[in-house]
Amino acid sequence: MRSYLGIDVGSVSTNLVLMDEKGEVLTSIYLRTQGDPIRAVQEGLARLQAGIGPDVKVAGVGTTGSGRQLAGAMVGADTVKNEITAHAVAALREVPDVCTVLEIGGQDSKIIILRQGVVTDFAMNTVCAAGTGSFLDRQAARLGLPIEEFGSLAEQSENRVRIAGRCAVFAESDMIHKQQLGYKVEDIVAGLCEALVRNYLNNVAKGKEIRSPVLFQGGVAANAGMRQAFESALGTTITIPKLYDVMGAVGAALLAQKAVADGRKTRFRGFDVSRWHFKAKSRSCTSCSNQCEVVEITAEGKIVACWGDRCGRWSILMSASA
Repeated sequence: MRSYLGIDVGSVSTNLVLMDEKGEVLTSIYLRTQGDPIRAVQEGLARLQAGIGPDVKVAGVGTTGSGRQLAGAMVGADTVKNEITAHAVAALREVPDVCTVLEIGGQDSKIIILRQGVVTDFAMNTVCAAGTGSFLDRQAARLGLPIEEFGSLAEQSENRVRIAGRCAVFAESDMIHKQQLGYKVEDIVAGLCEALVRNYLNNVAKGKEIRSPVLFQGGVAANAGMRQAFESALGTTITIPKLYDVMGAVGAALLAQKAVADGRKTRFRGFDVSRWHFKAKSRSCTSCSNQCEVVEITAEGKIVACWGDRCGRWSILMSASA
């Protein structure tokens, strides 16, 4: 069975998806990156290998996310694409006429505008943490709540409290103030969800025309309170894909299938990569006045990738020898 592997390496989570030729997901894995993307990718590959049969062969690999270059160098990717492209491709697979994609991950959030199956605009927020998964995790922990119950608790609110959501610091301070005034936890949680949606719409989505159908993707889509707040603010139904938390990896797998559609042989190094010894180090290139910081990735003592050079001297050299 020919299959296609998609890997999405983010700051908070690393996701892997294995898909068959019909686009059906055979298996998906969601892991915490925990500041070590090399370990996360290797662990994901080991778990994938353990869960599939010997008749499943990887015919193509795609990587995306903030760690896409590193993951691509490790596994031998056939295509390396940014998150906007990957999420848009996955969304179109889920809802062919989708017009707006709302995506909130662990450390950033983004909006993608599509018209007639083409990305026409997008925006990302990588500055303010308010509304991201890591911020919600922290607030849930501070309130002594499992993050899995955060959204359902918001739905129980009957008197939502207005929370200042312009930034993470103000939101947390205002929550503490409201607690000290005696407001119920569910009302504070619901108010926080509404505040974070306002933050998203006023900053990330500012000036964008949000049309239906609207898809909500990323780990935060699991929060029922955030979905309810978005529907209330936008006055429309929000669709959450079944694989909402690994849509970036789904898109990478679809892009991998397209990359090898002409019959070319995959560059995938195999599942043995999960047992290789990888090392990343940086050095200053003194070949010119740029003094670039060049990052080298080695596997089993051999350099497999370089990047960071402005002139392309080292990265081009590695591409030519690949």
